[in-house]
Amino acid sequence: MRKLTTDPNHPGERRLAGFGWLPNRIRNLFIAMLGEFVGTFLFLFFAFSATQVANAAAAGGGTTVPKAPNTSVLLYISLAFGFSLAVNVWVFFRISGGLFNPAVTLGLCLIGAVGWLKGAVIFLAQILGAISAAGIVSALFPGPLAVRTTLSPGTSIARGVFIEMFLTAQLVFTIFMLAAEKHKGTFLAPVGIGLSLFIAELSGVYFTGGSLNPARSFGPDVVLGTFNRYHWIYWAGPFLGSLIAVIFYRIVKILEYETANPGQDFDDKDAAASLHSQEMARAEEARHPGAATGYSE
Repeated sequence: MRKLTTDPNHPGERRLAGFGWLPNRIRNLFIAMLGEFVGTFLFLFFAFSATQVANAAAAGGGTTVPKAPNTSVLLYISLAFGFSLAVNVWVFFRISGGLFNPAVTLGLCLIGAVGWLKGAVIFLAQILGAISAAGIVSALFPGPLAVRTTLSPGTSIARGVFIEMFLTAQLVFTIFMLAAEKHKGTFLAPVGIGLSLFIAELSGVYFTGGSLNPARSFGPDVVLGTFNRYHWIYWAGPFLGSLIAVIFYRIVKILEYETANPGQDFDDKDAAASLHSQEMARAEEARHPGAATGYSE
């Protein structure tokens, strides 16, 4: 007979203790890896499938490469990536953190929000999730897989690196401030993160394919067995962008950014309660000097 345990958060719910023998650290790493694999797969499956639809529709209009960007296609792809990220981050935020991106993982490791061992484990899960998503889309949808990231005509390799770098820096810094920094609006972080990717895709899809994510570029190339000579920019650009976000985040943290624009996490009721608490503390200090610090004469 299998042993049943009670979930402490839901006393009436019974769960199988099939993994009770595992040390918590190993179990948590397994959960994080599983969550990142499934989350990355779902995020990129819906983003890739929408991209496949958009590119197939654009190709149906003719075989010549357009001199001007097709803004309808770019908007469709950008919306697909932004919304897919927002939904899946919201779903997996409490399971694995909802990172789905090796560049984001690197940034969170560098600021200490994620341990290096956990970072290595979920990095592998993200890569495998991206490959799986590209493979399933390739198998399900007719026609060749058309979701690779490539440079547009006229976009040099150097420009591609810098475009990917700056767009990724914006995305990673958004994640730092909305998710890594805890505040009253943290539960809405997935919306801001999805919108951040959406605006970045609007800027980058035409010129570089709008990767911002090494796994997103690596997966389709593995499935197709095709790697451009500049494939490395989809690793270097996002990782450099992540480093820029880390540096700026460290600067604003060292400068104690919270004091520059205080009260952002208070509504009127909270602000009044905080003011009342401060007044009570000052009154107590006036009556009993040193009480607030634990010292008295």
